[in-house]
Amino acid sequence: MVKRTTATSQAKRILIVDDHAIVRLGMRQLIAAEPDLSICCESETGEEALALALNAKPDLAIVDLSLGTMHGLELVRQLHQALPEMPVLVLSMHDEALFAERAVRAGARGYMTKKGAIEGLIPAVRHVLAGKIYASEAVSQQILAGLQRGTAVPEGPIGGLTDREIQVFELVGRGLSTAGIADRLGVSVKTIETYRSNIKTKLNLRDAAALVRYATSWIDRL
Repeated sequence: MVKRTTATSQAKRILIVDDHAIVRLGMRQLIAAEPDLSICCESETGEEALALALNAKPDLAIVDLSLGTMHGLELVRQLHQALPEMPVLVLSMHDEALFAERAVRAGARGYMTKKGAIEGLIPAVRHVLAGKIYASEAVSQQILAGLQRGTAVPEGPIGGLTDREIQVFELVGRGLSTAGIADRLGVSVKTIETYRSNIKTKLNLRDAAALVRYATSWIDRL
């Protein structure tokens, strides 16, 4: 955790949450170049981020989705419940088509991928701080098209998974065993076995090996 003082008394105070130090460094550098923005605190875990937010009351939180024990979507949901006036911008490596709408449903005010962060982070931050919802043009069009059809944004086969199932699926793709996932998420092995079974059923996968192959290939495409 790193705490920083604001650049001016009027600077908007930002909490950044990402489990990669190099990503946090990049965000610090981008935000430091803006005199009306500052980082008040940062965290690499969801649990610590929630405590920091409750204490520091930042003007904005920038949140990654892959945070270890607490998935970013759950952190967004808890931040929105605890501090409904504080906007949250999700900055993630994950596909917008799958996660942008989920993030907004959880309470986020914006979603962008890390691929466009260098050029797009500051405009997205200002957009969200102005009280608007930020999404890429492609995702905005998908959401509007879905509303016109009365359907959700198409998410592909993974879209049928719950948020928790997606978290387990991601960890399978990153090579964690059932016991390793249970330890990471703080639940029982039996619970993870149930999640894995549900995932296989929803994705029409025959066995554990097929699940691992599918999850690994999905991670490789991120």
